[in-house]
Amino acid sequence: MKKTFSILLLTIMCLTLFSCGKGNASADIWESATYTEDTTLGTGEKTVEVEVIAKEKAVTFKINTNKETLGEALLEHELIAGEKGAYGIYIKDVNGITADYDVDKSYWSLSKNDEYMMTGVDSEKISGGEHYELTYTK
Repeated sequence: MKKTFSILLLTIMCLTLFSCGKGNASADIWESATYTEDTTLGTGEKTVEVEVIAKEKAVTFKINTNKETLGEALLEHELIAGEKGAYGIYIKDVNGITADYDVDKSYWSLSKNDEYMMTGVDSEKISGGEHYELTYTK
């Protein structure tokens, strides 16, 4: 009887750990998102596309702006939030989704046409027609 109870208890513990560890992580991260579908924002003369990629889901923003930098355009529409640092804004929130390296080693990476950028959004000048990706990375 004790052996059967122990096996049952062990099975329940394993199933509980498995389900907590796996879950539906893609849905969980998107629960706080401001936008969950492709969206067009703004009325400016320049148009850039910003694709937000988190887990297995992506949303593309077509941003019309008169701002000079990508950071200004994203802040104009409250698509990003973060902390100002020595190298510009350190993005912690994109589209309402938080990535915090200090908490769980996650962060937002910036790329342009699928190539990782070595500059931040503050210094990235835009002229129109660019395609950027902000990717939740862990």
